[in-house]
Amino acid sequence: MAGLSMDGSNLDVSLLYDINGIAVDAPGWADRIMEYVGEYGIMLGLVLVALWCWWRGRSRGSAEDAVASAAAIVWAPLAAGIAVLVNIPIRGFVERPRPFVEHKGLEVLVDGKTDFSFVSDHSTMAMAIAIGVFMANRKLGLLSIALAFAEGFCRVYMGVHYPTDVVGGFALGTAVALLLAPLALMVLTPVAGIVSRWGATSSLVRSRAARQEDAERRAAALAGQARAAADARRRDEGGGFNGLAA
Repeated sequence: MAGLSMDGSNLDVSLLYDINGIAVDAPGWADRIMEYVGEYGIMLGLVLVALWCWWRGRSRGSAEDAVASAAAIVWAPLAAGIAVLVNIPIRGFVERPRPFVEHKGLEVLVDGKTDFSFVSDHSTMAMAIAIGVFMANRKLGLLSIALAFAEGFCRVYMGVHYPTDVVGGFALGTAVALLLAPLALMVLTPVAGIVSRWGATSSLVRSRAARQEDAERRAAALAGQARAAADARRRDEGGGFNGLAA
């Protein structure tokens, strides 16, 4: 397939030159930073946010919340991997060359990109992970989505993708993460529940301190139920004696 429009007058190409033009005018050290951030840094940041989300989920909320959070965090990288696999036939069908192949004057910060451009793998993975984190924790999820948008900007800034490559990646990552989530979580949530109850791996889902608090709450609830039952029996017995005395 010939691919998406390459006409230099369209908005996609205009935005490409506008955003990449920042790299053309920026000092070399700034471009080197953006090269690292766009290629590795933001993806590493998303991984760290996901790990922080997992860590917080182990010690906050109820045991059920911890299990649901763990399942969502496991789904995040799985969704990213599936989305990248889905992108393989999409790239082969669209066959859109990288922007620097068709357009001159771009500042290309990463050499060696010989595959097709649509859609952006980095943008796809970033948004899929961000949506997974959002399912586990809304605040950290919003931070992850912001990082995903920053990743998309960096890919255009670096001259390796058109803006529509990035938008397509966001759409693909979101679609895979959301549409397959019900089936994935149907499988992952029971698995996380089993892991949380197995001594050797329980700390992966629920911290020791949180498990102790859960146990104390259950013990207090059972004690309260026992006291209520005992009080009810005493009232019943008292009522029976009063009736016989009458």
